[in-house]
This record gives sequence, C-alpha cells and structure tokens, in this order.
Amino acid sequence: MPTPYQTHIGSFTRKSTFFWAAVGATVGLANLWQFPYLASLHGGGLFILLYLACLLLVTLPLMVTEAALGRYARHGIVLAMDGLIRSAKQSRAWMTVGRLSILAAFLVLSFTAVFGSIALAYVFFGALGRFSGADEAEATGILAGLVSDPRQYRLFMGWHVFFLLLVLWVSAQGVVKGLERAFRVVVPGALVLMLLLFALAVWHGRVDGAVNHILAMHPEDLSWESLKAALFHAFFTLGLGMGVWTILGSYTTPHTRLKRSILAVVLMDTLVAILAGLMIFAIATNGNSFDGERGFSLLFVSMPVTLAQLPASQFVISAVFLMVVLIVWTTSLNLLEPIVGWFREWTGSPRGLAVLLIGLAVWLAGLASLLSFNIWAEERVGGATMFRWLELITGGLLIPLVAILIALFTGWCLTRHLSGTMLGAAPKLFARIWFWVMRLALPLVVAWIGIQYTAFSLVNLCSNGNPAAWCQQPAAILSQGDKVPEKDRPFAATPAESDERGPVTEEAAPAADKTPPEKKGGDDSPGEKAPKQDEILYHSV
Repeated sequence: MPTPYQTHIGSFTRKSTFFWAAVGATVGLANLWQFPYLASLHGGGLFILLYLACLLLVTLPLMVTEAALGRYARHGIVLAMDGLIRSAKQSRAWMTVGRLSILAAFLVLSFTAVFGSIALAYVFFGALGRFSGADEAEATGILAGLVSDPRQYRLFMGWHVFFLLLVLWVSAQGVVKGLERAFRVVVPGALVLMLLLFALAVWHGRVDGAVNHILAMHPEDLSWESLKAALFHAFFTLGLGMGVWTILGSYTTPHTRLKRSILAVVLMDTLVAILAGLMIFAIATNGNSFDGERGFSLLFVSMPVTLAQLPASQFVISAVFLMVVLIVWTTSLNLLEPIVGWFREWTGSPRGLAVLLIGLAVWLAGLASLLSFNIWAEERVGGATMFRWLELITGGLLIPLVAILIALFTGWCLTRHLSGTMLGAAPKLFARIWFWVMRLALPLVVAWIGIQYTAFSLVNLCSNGNPAAWCQQPAAILSQGDKVPEKDRPFAATPAESDERGPVTEEAAPAADKTPPEKKGGDDSPGEKAPKQDEILYHSV
C-alpha cells in the first residue's frame, strides 16, 4: 500500500471541467433564496454592482489563493499546507488550517444534504399534484408535515438517505467517470433549466416587476447596510474556507488557465444570481415586493403556491425543484470531495471505501440537523437547537477562521518568491493587489464578518428567555437589537444559508430564535410547525 504522501487521488481530463465544477461550487441555494431579497432591498442594480465589487476586490484573491495552493501542491488542503509549511520552514501549528477546513466542509455538507432532501421530496410532491389549488396555509402544512411533524420524521430520514445516495453514487465512480461527467452534464443542465423557467416567467408576463426591483437603479435604498449585505453574501456564497477550491485546483489539467477561469466563475456566479433573482421574483411574487420573504418560506411555500396557479402546474413545480436538486447536488459533490480526498491521502484507502465511510459519517452527522426540526426541536443547548449550533459554528467561526489563517499564512509566512511561484504568472498589478489584500484587507474584513455573524446570532438567541452567559447583558443592548428594523440590521436576511449557511448559509442571521413551532399550535394547525426563516442562519450553500 502506498504511503499517504504517495497517494495520487486523481485529476480532470479536460481543462473546462474546472470551470463547470467551480460554477457548481459557487451557485447554491443562496442564489435562489437570498440574493433576490437582498437586491430588492438594497438598491437593485446598484447592489449588484456593489456585490460584484466585493467579489472582485475581497473574495476573488482568496479564491485564487486556495485554488493555486491545490494546483501547486497537487494535493488536498491538508497535505498542500504541509508541503508549504515545510518549504517555508514554518511552525507545524499551521497544519490546523487544513484540518479545520475539512471539519467545516463536513459540517456544512451534513446540513446541506438535509436541504437537498427537502427539495428532492418536493420534486415528487409537485409531480403528484399535492400543491394543486393549495394556498399559503396548505403549502406551509405540507412543508411542516415533511420536516417538522414528529410522527413523520422517519419519512424525512428516508428522503435524506435518498439524496445522500445520489451524491455518494457519483462520487464513488471516481474523479473522471463520476465527478467530471456529472459536473459537465448536471451544471449546464441546471442552467438550461433555469433559463427555461425564466422564459416561462416572461411568457406569463411577470418579469416587469422583477426587472424593476432587481435591475433598476434605486440609489435611495443604498446605504452602509447595503455594503455589509454585499460583503456577507460575497464571502459566504463562494464555498471558501472548506478546501473545495484547493481540491479543484489540484485536479486541474496543465492547460487550465486558473486565474482566468476563476474570474469567469465569479462573473458567471453573478450572472446566475441575477437570472435566478429575476426568475424567483417573477415566479414567487405578485410583482410588488418580497414582503420580507426569503429562505424556507420563499422557496418551499411562496413558490409552490404561485406556481400552482399556472397551466401544467404539476410539471412546472417538479421542474423548479428538480433545478434546486441539481444545484444542491453539485454543491454537495464539491463539499464531499475535499473530505474524501483528505481521507484517501491520510489512509491510502481505495475511493469506494473512502466514499462509503465518509458518507456514513455525513449521514449520522446530518441526523442531528434533521431531527432538530422535529423530535429534537425542544432539545436546546444555550437556547438553540443542534442545527442552529452547527450552522453558527461553521458560518461564524470555522469558515472565517480558516479564511483568515490562509490569508495570514500566504501573506506573511511565505517568501515573495514562493508565493509568486504558487500564484503563477500574473500581471504585476494583480500580484500587488493580491499580496496586500491577503496581508491586510482580507483578514480584517473576514474577522469583522465572523464577529458580526456570531455576536448578532448569539444576541438573537436571548429573545427567547435564554439564560446563557452572553444573555446577561444590559437590557438596553438587547432591546436595542430587537428594535432595529429588519432592513437596517447587520444580518438582514436568512438563511443559508448552507450554504445549504454552508449554508452554507451569508449575510443572514436569524431575527430571533422563537418558541418551538410545536408550542404555537396543536395538531390542528400544522402550518405553525413549519421551519421558520428565523430558525435558519446563513450558510455557504
């Protein structure tokens, strides 16, 4: 058996595969249930320009760094960091970076698969006509029956296993026969399906209001909060800090132009977010506003109700949620790969065994999130369910911490020659911007994002009478947080967040951790048991 340092875990055969895989990693649930709300709230087209600026100036350098690290080392992030540490003669404590990134990917994948299982179930619910003639209360009851009903949690677990098997089946086929084929077919397929749904919205004359709210310039809505919203969304929506970009970089062919491909991915992510925003706004609203809807209620309640009014609604609803499944599927494949790669490099095990063992661990970890919506809904630690803690730890601590450490290591611990060799040929202006962003700007910005995310989320838990230590603060501070209008809060939107808060996951923290849904109504009011937006943080999905 080869030693871990001799294990070759695979590579792509076509240079364009990196682009499609990277698009699959960046386009997630946040593009569907988060971006339309943010653009509508924060100035429309001006917010899009602000968001693009944050992508290019802040998060693009980190994306390039993570991918270049993998391409230079031809390993996953753990062994890539090990090689750079040895070359730069730095402390072995920096190995923590790689291990934390693998842990973050594992946790984000565990609850991203839960969201994928809900979308998968909705494909069949739509095809069977369960939403035909449904109003908002009935649609909420369907969601509650699947997710929050303690008597139906085994059915929910079945959908969870179904979705995970789809992910594991592709991964077990290998890098070329599994991942490369899937990315080159599924990602373009999801984009084509999105275009067809957008054409449907245009056909039914609902796109005018969407264009006005998302593309038109509204400078009166632009504020300091808009910049914060753009920063949060730009950071959490790209799958950073979880080893995804490093493993994709290690799989690139020698002919892949890495930096150019990453720039194309950023622009594609923005374009998809705009298209998804127009489509979601046109389909899920009456053309006026979102009225604060996003996250669970937007995707799993408002959209089915509105779509049920269209001709051939069963087909349309199934198509919409098939698109969602494809998006979460590719996200999950990207999250799984750095974990599988690390395990194979560490143990030298064959791919099939590694996928099986990691998949079993992800399933077990995912049960903590899944059961937090139903039979464990009232089992709270520090005022939060297990799912809330998992998402808060990944979004508020692990992902920002890994990003900060990577920036500090490459900016301060590597020599100019070594960092230049890792980065590869680049224009002098880009190299200078990259160097100073990694040294100063990125650590400060990401540290601020992580602190804001964590602090505001912890404070929000206190509105439920939480006796935890962080709630023992002057009443004025907490009451002030409750009185701030949602539009002006640092975390104006939820979630995945996941990503997905991972996620996956963005500028979204909950407004409050409210009374468990089961306590708000009896069995006669299933709609009250559905997951609320306030129960979901922003993840990187």
